[in-house]
Amino acid sequence: MTSPADVPHLTPNQINALVVLMVEARRLTNVELKELAGFTLTGQDNKKLVDLGLVDTDRTHRPFAHELTEEGWRVARQLHTVAPPKQGGSTTRSLFVVLSNLHRSLDRLRVSHGDFFKQTGATAPAASEPQQQAPAATAAAPTAAAPVSAAEVEALVRSAYRDLANAPGAWVGLADVRDRLADTDRAALDAALRTMVGREDVRIIPVANTKSLTARDRAAAVRIGNEDNHALAIGPA
Repeated sequence: MTSPADVPHLTPNQINALVVLMVEARRLTNVELKELAGFTLTGQDNKKLVDLGLVDTDRTHRPFAHELTEEGWRVARQLHTVAPPKQGGSTTRSLFVVLSNLHRSLDRLRVSHGDFFKQTGATAPAASEPQQQAPAATAAAPTAAAPVSAAEVEALVRSAYRDLANAPGAWVGLADVRDRLADTDRAALDAALRTMVGREDVRIIPVANTKSLTARDRAAAVRIGNEDNHALAIGPA
């Protein structure tokens, strides 16, 4: 159970940054932050969030870009459990009311914040994916022992997940799944994963801290919508 001590003291602008990064569920540049929310994440606000391990900031080029770390996601989900900073006034208080009711609703629906805020474009390719992937499957047919249906590939994914996961709903790297299904056509496996992300019990997400990814993780990613995804969970959120 989260206690107030688990949520650091943050300024209204730092809170706003965490919330915007959470609801956008993607890396945002300072230009995008300015366009979306009217502020940029710079100076002491940026330094504190980075020092606390809540935000990862890419300073290799301008404009700087920011995204939530795993810890940042945890804190953003729990902001409503502490009193809003007084200097935030009614605006921050109202935001905390929204966050509290959001948490209550998602808990009732058994939907994670990550799934709820996942970019809508992530599921768009699913309908057209079979037509795009069909040629690749046909090309692979000469070396395959027999045609494998989409349902069979999904069954293989679920079986591999059960072997790898330490509990239902636990996260498993797609690199490990691909290793288990090394004999499965890459295009067919990607198509199955894109279809599965629409299932009620399936979650496929990008790793928030991209610096932690290995070359193996990146190579195993599946492109869904406009981003690479690296981890799979099947079961209760």
